This record gives sequence, structure tokens and C-alpha cells, in this order.
Amino acid sequence: MNRARRIAVIPLGLSLGVFLVITYALCVLFGLIVPAEPMHQLLPMLLPGFSWITWPSFVIGLAWVFAYGWYIARVSAPFHDFFALRGRRQRSA
Repeated sequence: MNRARRIAVIPLGLSLGVFLVITYALCVLFGLIVPAEPMHQLLPMLLPGFSWITWPSFVIGLAWVFAYGWYIARVSAPFHDFFALRGRRQRSA
């Protein structure tokens, strides 16, 4: 019988957190190289306490995007598990 696997929240949270940290660092780097006004407006709207750009603000942004990764993992993994189990039950019925 093909069992639906549960998503492990800890590896998912770490993966998403690191992915978002790398993406954030690349966005900030891009914003420094190409001074685009939308980038300077977007990040402060998404990251509380962030202002363009100081070292403390950069670290605050790192913490927020890592936390967002954990939030996404914590919310999405149970939904995946629920729908995977539901699909398995429908196939076996």
C-alpha cells in the first residue's frame, strides 16, 4: 500500500528560511548596485523595522525573512499532510 508521507517541518523550515535569506541578500545587493526606487520602497513594507540600508537594518531583514520561511513551513506542511491523506483515502475508496 502506498502511504502518503508527512512533510517534516524542521527541514522544510530550515530550507525555506535559508532560501529566503539568500534571496533577500541578493535583492539588497541588487538594490545597492542598481538603485531602483521600487526596491527601496518594497523591503520596508515587507520587513518591520527595516529601512534602506544600514547594517542593523540588514540584520533585522535577515531575521524577518528567516522567520517568514519558518512561518510558511509551519502553515503549509499540515495543509500538505491533510490533502495528501485525503487524496489517499479517496483513491482507496
